[in-house]
Amino acid sequence: MLGPTASGKSEVALRFAEEIGAEIISVDSMQVYRRMNIGTAKPDLEERARVRHHGIDLVEPSDSFSVADFQAVGRAVLTESEAPVVIAGGSGLHFRALVDPMRFRPHDADVRAQIEEFSHQESVERLLALDAEAGRNLDLANPRRVTRALEIAVLTGETPTARASGPEQERLSRYEPLFDFKAVALDPDRGLAVRVDQRLSEMLESGLLAEVAELAPELGRTARQAVGYKELLPVVAGEVTTEEGTEAARRATLALAKRQRTYFRRDPRLVWLPWSDRADERYRSAAEALRS
Repeated sequence: MLGPTASGKSEVALRFAEEIGAEIISVDSMQVYRRMNIGTAKPDLEERARVRHHGIDLVEPSDSFSVADFQAVGRAVLTESEAPVVIAGGSGLHFRALVDPMRFRPHDADVRAQIEEFSHQESVERLLALDAEAGRNLDLANPRRVTRALEIAVLTGETPTARASGPEQERLSRYEPLFDFKAVALDPDRGLAVRVDQRLSEMLESGLLAEVAELAPELGRTARQAVGYKELLPVVAGEVTTEEGTEAARRATLALAKRQRTYFRRDPRLVWLPWSDRADERYRSAAEALRS
């Protein structure tokens, strides 16, 4: 049960999972952090009592938690759960990490630190010396991606060109999964901006700003990039007004939703449901499609 932020997918997934006796894996990059509740639209205690949820409250906001870490947790649920599993959320990457043959390369802090001592131009030159065609498969203007590509090349000998042309990538490009599944998606289409505004207003009324202020000293590098938190941190710091921070959060949330929509639209396995403003109708069409 997939779709962009503010599309109503979580409510549908909860109701469907409860009806069929399933558990839920939340595919959300920020719900893994404890106490980041309001801003990530995390299911509350009552909802979690109704249906067992996985993929939430796994680490502290100061910790890092990669897609590879998430994959390990989610795959364990998929292979070990005796109950049906409903995957629900808005992160296409986390969804594909669970169901597709996506392999994550190793990290080494020492190697990365050595690479980061180079200038960006030096890193590009070193990468091109290993892989003259790297620019075809990698944005060489992006320092973070160049650094990561060099790190992988040093640790594994695998270049960007080799990764892009390997059998794993071919299977990924054909959307051949490791697990059998049915996937449906919701998209409010032209109503997305209105739903984003409504969702953000509800979060603010529920205490989002206070949550950001409380967590601010603890947010690690990844957690502080969460949409909503990132834009409201300057409000807490007194650098911008509440109105300015709220508008920035609104724009960032809408931009995120549009990126999520674009990512999911590429996946031919998703059945896009006709949109309805009525929650019962959204649920009925989703349940019917998932059971068919």
